[in-house]
Amino acid sequence: MPSALSHLRVLDLSRVLAGPWATQLLGDLGAEIIKIERPGSGDDTRAWGPPWIKDEAGEDTDIAAYYLCTNRNKRSVTIDFTQPEGQALVRELAMQCDVLVENFKVGGLAQYGLDYATLSALNPRLIYCSITGFGQDGPYAERAGYDFLIQGMGGLMSLTGQPDGPPTKVGVALTDILTGLYASNAILAALAWRERSGKGQHIDLALLDVQVACLANQAMNYLASGRAPQRMGNAHPNIVPYDAFPTADGHMILAIGNDGQFARLCQEAGTDWAQDERFATNAARVKHRDTLIPAMHAVTRTRSTAAWIAALESAAVPCGPINTLDQVFADAQVQHRGMRVEMAHPTAGPLPLVGNPVGLSATPVSYSSAPPILGADTIPVLQTLLGKRKDEVETLAARGVIKAQR
Repeated sequence: MPSALSHLRVLDLSRVLAGPWATQLLGDLGAEIIKIERPGSGDDTRAWGPPWIKDEAGEDTDIAAYYLCTNRNKRSVTIDFTQPEGQALVRELAMQCDVLVENFKVGGLAQYGLDYATLSALNPRLIYCSITGFGQDGPYAERAGYDFLIQGMGGLMSLTGQPDGPPTKVGVALTDILTGLYASNAILAALAWRERSGKGQHIDLALLDVQVACLANQAMNYLASGRAPQRMGNAHPNIVPYDAFPTADGHMILAIGNDGQFARLCQEAGTDWAQDERFATNAARVKHRDTLIPAMHAVTRTRSTAAWIAALESAAVPCGPINTLDQVFADAQVQHRGMRVEMAHPTAGPLPLVGNPVGLSATPVSYSSAPPILGADTIPVLQTLLGKRKDEVETLAARGVIKAQR
């Protein structure tokens, strides 16, 4: 089947998560991704274990699970671009690519002649996406940015956790992931503009900007009221009841979005809350949440999680369990939707990976190649894309400019 982006080639100079997340998505959509890595060590996340993936004999390999989460559908090319010959190779590759993604510090690639100004002069159609902690300008531009740091600075941790507990980060590097999604969207927008103008452009993406943008309704709650929202645990600032509730054997989630759903909940629970003027509307429930929620806890504790979910689902009341990851991947809907995929890896054998959630009817996502062995594609890319002869490749290897997997 055709792929939506099979006409595109992306040069990926990014590492860790935000940039690789963007380029993996583009690769899943069919783009050719050439991942440039340091000879010897490669992407930092190659060493971010345990856990390590196991081979077919059940023994640990040297492949970190972290690296595997964001590097499928890519070709690994090792180039040391601190050396002039390595810089020349990257410039040659950039001339053959539509997009370049990098996440070095501001100005970090200029010393190697790999900055936007230099590369766009060589390839005016190049879309050059820079991902940094704080952007290309401003008082913090020179600082390094990390997801945990940005979750704190960008306000997310002030909203996450129990009211009487410490500030808490989200359990995955959410700011990095959201930045990767914004990056892929921005790249597609720039490509659409290039179709009309014939020109590439520079994309400036900052983790802090993305985190602030993704505060969504909480940011608007502050801007509208002038009051900074506080941590509320699992509760929702604008909707009640919208929380995790105790049951006889654990917890369940209730996500009541309107008054009709609340009335059906009350009917199943055998209460008259829906007729009480303090609780009859969402605005009233928000105002009187401190009275309603403890009363609801007393009722929800009377049945098991499974019993509540079965009853409430039949009454069209939004509810659900709080699953651990083993339960997530055992879930019938998750399995049906193909969110666990398996790919053949050259050393690990059958490799389980998380699927791509995008469902395109005419150009579905593809799983063409497992996350690559470090440097596995160095020789093929240099020979086929740049026309390097065997002796030229051997000379580059002897000088330590490249290190090819054989």
